[in-house]
Amino acid sequence: MRRVKTAVIGAGFMGKVHAEAIRRLGNVDLVAVSGVDDAEAARFGQSIGVDKSYGDYKALLADPEIEAVHVCTPNSLHYPVSKAAIEAGKAVLCEKPLSMSVAEAQQMVDLAAAKGVPNCVNHNLRYYPVVQQMRRMIEAGQLGEVLVVQGTYSQDWLLYDTDYNWRIERAANGPLRAMGDIGSHWMDLVQHLTGLEITALCADLTIVHKTRKKPKGEIETFTGKTLTPEDYTSVPIDTEDFGAVLLHLGDRARGAFTVSQVNAGCKNRFQMEIFGTKCGVMWNQERPDELWVGYRNSPNQIILKDPSIMLPAAAAYADLPGGHSEGYDDTHKMNFRRFYKHVADRSAAVEYPTFADGLHGMKLLEKVIESHERRGWVDTV
Repeated sequence: MRRVKTAVIGAGFMGKVHAEAIRRLGNVDLVAVSGVDDAEAARFGQSIGVDKSYGDYKALLADPEIEAVHVCTPNSLHYPVSKAAIEAGKAVLCEKPLSMSVAEAQQMVDLAAAKGVPNCVNHNLRYYPVVQQMRRMIEAGQLGEVLVVQGTYSQDWLLYDTDYNWRIERAANGPLRAMGDIGSHWMDLVQHLTGLEITALCADLTIVHKTRKKPKGEIETFTGKTLTPEDYTSVPIDTEDFGAVLLHLGDRARGAFTVSQVNAGCKNRFQMEIFGTKCGVMWNQERPDELWVGYRNSPNQIILKDPSIMLPAAAAYADLPGGHSEGYDDTHKMNFRRFYKHVADRSAAVEYPTFADGLHGMKLLEKVIESHERRGWVDTV
């Protein structure tokens, strides 16, 4: 497979995650990075051994040797940065949620199609090997007809009013925070696994901390637990800490899920439960190599990730043998690998989530807002 030169735009938590995963691909060279200014970009580049750094992403996009870019900026910049990259003829892999609105996401989908550039939204959580085992079990009919879906995506990194991050701010993150940041993952995955579309929903959102203490300096995602009182300024909050959604999935299935960033002890508890007429399956991201399988009239099982005994289509998402954990970093590698296979060879199948998937996710998020504001059910199709 031919080599591809790429760049990362965004020097925060996700920029670092993307940079590390890119370097594991084998045929992709990370040749440049961009930050909010020259100093941040240079620090980021030096920390990961990349020589080219740009304080202005537009200068990076003008670099002719760069064929693809990863957009790892705050959400408010996903649209303008991706749009500029597409117009420059670059393949684009963008973090989720794809944009700040359905209108922006639709423009991104249309422009990428018009320019003919590969595009991907980073729904990396599809790519845990055990998650793919769930998908293939459902495809093979092992669960029977899906009846019930439920679960949560719960974190505790914003439990205290002294916890703060750019994601809290509507201008940078968008009108939804917990639901947009992690609820988007849950809704994407339940549809990916079952092959069924969310057809209606009823949502409730709440702000636990009406005011928070904003640090006077910059704080990276998941950090900032050691500041002192004189380091803060109190600010009002208008994005949700918690959300709950009832949903219809396809014609018959029903379900519910919650998202929270204030659940003490939950570091990254993404739990997916799917129950069919034959059996049920349950997976928790905090125990990524375990799959619970439940039966009505026989003993339940805990299956450990082992590609030698997984369904063949699921085993293709595991690089390591049984007993060797594959986790969060590996999910990015698996998504990126499939994206760059298509970038390098446009005849290769598109086996990754595209901007069209991101657009669908944005439509669901806007329905969550509509439902919450109306305090009732809304159709999504």
